[in-house]
Amino acid sequence: MKKNFGKQTYLYPMPVLIISTYDENGNPDAMNAAWGGIHDTNQIGICISPEHKTAKNLMLKKAFTVSIGDAAHVTECDYLGIASGNKEKDKIKKAGFTVTKSEFVDAPVIDQLPMCLECELVSYDDVNGCMVGNIINVSADESILTDGKIDPSKFMPITYDPVNHNYITLGQIAGKAFSDGKKIQ
Repeated sequence: MKKNFGKQTYLYPMPVLIISTYDENGNPDAMNAAWGGIHDTNQIGICISPEHKTAKNLMLKKAFTVSIGDAAHVTECDYLGIASGNKEKDKIKKAGFTVTKSEFVDAPVIDQLPMCLECELVSYDDVNGCMVGNIINVSADESILTDGKIDPSKFMPITYDPVNHNYITLGQIAGKAFSDGKKIQ
């Protein structure tokens, strides 16, 4: 028997997305956002409330990066979600992160997080806080690659557990996509 929980924002996995932007003075800012994912072919969709500094920077620069939180940086990624860029001037530095300017968009790439999507803003709805961006480039540190491909077991991306308020690592293979189901045919 299943138990009903009513209307909840429960979904697994919920990726830990670190959104980075530049402000009007070229200072980097970053925030942790769990409500997002692939929106369409080569697009990402993320919900960011209009009062966030990141939302203001998005409207100004029309560019952002999305680094994926990993197990090695849980504390730093969580800090970027609990500290406000409107109050804390240099969240990135305080978290112990450094940045490099993206080669593809006008936004910072967090050096310590091994995977990053570099994006241009397509749309932002300041009523519900939903934004869509075109993915211009995906970069990954060589330390998380096997045979030239991203290897989740090396990467150890984290997901947010909205029920228990934990971060959980991903990476163990449960099956082979577009293959295992053929056993039923």
